[in-house]
Amino acid sequence: MTAPRRIVVGISGASGAVYGVALLRALRAMAGIESHLVVSDAGWLNIAHETELARPDVEALADVVHDNAAIGASIASGSFGAQGMVVAPCSMRTLAAIAHGLSDSLLTRAADVMLKERRRLVLLARESPLHLVHLRNMVTVTEMGAIVCPPMPAFYQRPRTVDDIVQHAVARALDLLGLDNDLAPRWPGLPQKS
Repeated sequence: MTAPRRIVVGISGASGAVYGVALLRALRAMAGIESHLVVSDAGWLNIAHETELARPDVEALADVVHDNAAIGASIASGSFGAQGMVVAPCSMRTLAAIAHGLSDSLLTRAADVMLKERRRLVLLARESPLHLVHLRNMVTVTEMGAIVCPPMPAFYQRPRTVDDIVQHAVARALDLLGLDNDLAPRWPGLPQKS
């Protein structure tokens, strides 16, 4: 029997908690995936404010839940065999901590581990407008090996609902982790003129 592929999901305090929740739901539906969840205090506040879900509902979507203060948890070590991590949403504070190696919480430590172990780290950065330090931090994490993937809508898909937009962003994050999915339609190309 093959070991499950482990994916770490971080939810930080930026607006867009729906992205993290939708990602957990998508991972739950995939065979052979073991999801590990870590949420910042501000992340829990946004989940409560932006969704209809209680904390136990969100925790039930993950296979393993880690307290953000538990700096000695399994996901804090490079010996923990995770395939990758997505921070959805990724606040500018979390981005800054990752960019500068500040492993002051389990979420930022797990992200730091992904970088040092050369594993996939996908950051759904949520802020607008961006000032120079935000942009520099994005460049820094990109140079370190992370993928900054702001959850931008793809209007060529003609989304009809907020959920369509959310599913597209989650599909892109899963693609970047190398996980096949059919959450959103793929670009078929423009019709050829005859």
